[in-house]
Amino acid sequence: MSEQLSYFARDLIELGEDFVIAKVVDTKGSTPRKKGAVLLMKKDGTTIGTVGGGLLEAETEKLCRETFKTKEKTHVYDFVLDEKQKGALDMGCGGDATIQIDYIDASDPGDFVKEFKLASTAYIFGGGHVAYALEPVLRHVDFKTVVIDDREEYANPERYPHAERTLVPENFDHAFDGIETDEDSYIIIVTRGHRGDLQVLREALKRPFAYLGMIGSRRKNKLLYDKLVEEGVDEKEFERIHSPIGLDIGSETPEEIAISIVAEIIKVRAEMDR
Repeated sequence: MSEQLSYFARDLIELGEDFVIAKVVDTKGSTPRKKGAVLLMKKDGTTIGTVGGGLLEAETEKLCRETFKTKEKTHVYDFVLDEKQKGALDMGCGGDATIQIDYIDASDPGDFVKEFKLASTAYIFGGGHVAYALEPVLRHVDFKTVVIDDREEYANPERYPHAERTLVPENFDHAFDGIETDEDSYIIIVTRGHRGDLQVLREALKRPFAYLGMIGSRRKNKLLYDKLVEEGVDEKEFERIHSPIGLDIGSETPEEIAISIVAEIIKVRAEMDR
C-alpha cells in the first residue's frame, strides 16, 4: 500500500468513515499489476489507488460496492485474464489475479493498521546534492525516507520537510545509531567522501536489507573493498552491493543520478515481489 493511500485510510478511520480495501494478493503470468497493488473505495464510490485498470478494475469496483451492502469482512476473488478461456475477463493479459476485498469498519478496524504497513523505508546516508534530488523522487514511488548526515545543515527538517526523519550522528561510524533495518530496508550511500562511504558500508554489511547501493567509480569502490577485506570481510559480501549505484543511463547531474538510482531500486523491488 502506498504511503498516500495508507494515510488516507487512517484519516477515514479517525473520521469514523467505513471503507473497502481491494488488494491483489497473488498473480500468475501476465497481469496489469502485481501482488500488493491496492484500491480503496469510500462509501460515495470514489476511489484511490488501483488494482490494474480495465475490466479487472471495473469488476473489482463492482464487488467493492456490493461489499458496502453485505459488510463482509473478507472475501477472496479469483480472476482469469485470458479472453480465450471460459468465464474469463476480456483483457488479453493471459494471466490470473487473486484479489482480496475487505470491509473496514472505522469503529473497529481490527488489524488493519498493522497489516497494511506504510511504505518501505529508504535510508539515505549523506544529505548533499544527490540526496536532495533523490529524496523527493523516492517518496513519489512510495518510500518513506530517512536522511542521515553528520552535518546538521545537510540533514534537518527544513531541508527535508517531508522526510520521515533526519538524523545527525556524531560521525558516520555511528550512522546506524537509532536505526533498525530489516529485509524491507533500502540503504543508499551517497556521503561526501570515501571515508564516510567506508564507515557506512562497513556497518551496512552487518545488517539486513533489501537493497544496498553506494555511489562512486569502480576504482574508488575497489579501494574500499580492499580495505574491508583487510579487516576480515568476506569478498562475497560485495556481490550484494549495487555499485556504481543506479542503472547505467549516462547520468551526470544530481537529478539524473537520482533518477538512475530510483530506477534501479524500482527494479529490485519489482523482482522481490515476483
